[in-house]
Amino acid sequence: MNRIFFRFFVLVMLSITVATFVIYFAMSRLFGDPLDDIARRQAAAQIFLIEQYVDRAPTDEWLVRLNKVREVSDINIDLIPLAQARKALHPQLHEALERGDVVLDVARKAFYRRVDLYGNHYVGSADDVIWAQDLPIDIGLALKMEAVRYVIVALALLIPIALWSRTHWTGLQQLSRVADEVGAGQLSARAHMPPSASIYPLAERINHMAGRIESLLGAQRNLIHSVSHELRTPIARLEFALELLRSASDDPALEQRIAAMEGDVAELNGLVNELLNMIKLDSGTALQLSTVPLRALLQGCVDALPPSACALQVDLQAADATVQADPRLLARAIGNLLRNAQKYCEGQIGLSARAGSTVQIMVDDNGPGIPADQHARVFEPFYRLDRSRDRATGGFGLGLSIAHKAVALHGGTIRIEASPLGGARFVISLPARADRPAS
Repeated sequence: MNRIFFRFFVLVMLSITVATFVIYFAMSRLFGDPLDDIARRQAAAQIFLIEQYVDRAPTDEWLVRLNKVREVSDINIDLIPLAQARKALHPQLHEALERGDVVLDVARKAFYRRVDLYGNHYVGSADDVIWAQDLPIDIGLALKMEAVRYVIVALALLIPIALWSRTHWTGLQQLSRVADEVGAGQLSARAHMPPSASIYPLAERINHMAGRIESLLGAQRNLIHSVSHELRTPIARLEFALELLRSASDDPALEQRIAAMEGDVAELNGLVNELLNMIKLDSGTALQLSTVPLRALLQGCVDALPPSACALQVDLQAADATVQADPRLLARAIGNLLRNAQKYCEGQIGLSARAGSTVQIMVDDNGPGIPADQHARVFEPFYRLDRSRDRATGGFGLGLSIAHKAVALHGGTIRIEASPLGGARFVISLPARADRPAS
């Protein structure tokens, strides 16, 4: 709110300043210098004395009255030659002086005016000029008054606008908070504001959108959950039937077919389990947080790995930190990355850790690597870089997605880099201490 209002305030003040200069130059062009007009008003009393008291005197009393004014006035009044006055004034003012007008010299706080044009007051008066000095002209004060006037106008505009925009800003903050909560998985978040609010129609549309997203994702989760659970029953029946068939058959060829069918059923059962795990993560399952020693967690992940032809290099020298985590879920994410490395390695994988302001866990392999333009997509469910290769290595394209979601629930990130072993490196970054509660 403060940042937006400050920018708006600066914009309004700049606009008023620009408008002030535009008005000044426009008025100067059309009607003369406004500063000259201000100075003329400030010196109006002295000009009035000359024009209304001295000039209206009979010819033989003109100098007498001028001397009386000089005696009682606080200003200095002298008679100077016309040529001297011309030198003192800007050339643009010579024409006004020749006409007999009162010509102000604002900078010197003085004015000039010819005694008369025809020499009627005394001999040679047509070549003399009245020079009045020390006039009560204060342009600085006038400018300050104008500045105060414009500031008051600006405040008179800004204060109502600030009060009006505050209601908008409060509503926008609420909508922003709802958007953040929906983005974080809290699909039940809604914006609550009275119908009289200016952005109420926008809030209603966002609430409708959030409700639609919640219903669609809920229906999707329910469908996958229901289908996954319904599949378990026929899978269990198939497993039981295959076991009975094996026990009743002595044909080696049939035994081979039964083994292949059992492999297919086991793969299908694994897919169902992976789908159920995805649903649990998407539904915002609360984390069972505890303080977990990193070294013990990583060692447990290594011990749980299935046998593989790939040699595992483990460097846990920097793994003395602790993390606030759900040990089961975080171990699942690290285990998925290690098993993924086992699938695509060409003889060697690695596991290491670094501790600092964040805890970093690195999983390396010396396989073919992952193209840079595919780094983000490999975490999408069911996405595979090479489907023909995945048929040989197994898997459903869910392991990396589950790992990504599990790490995100802990407030961490996963990124992909080039591995020192020549393949891909997956880097998990976690806060050394939890900075957010379980969702």
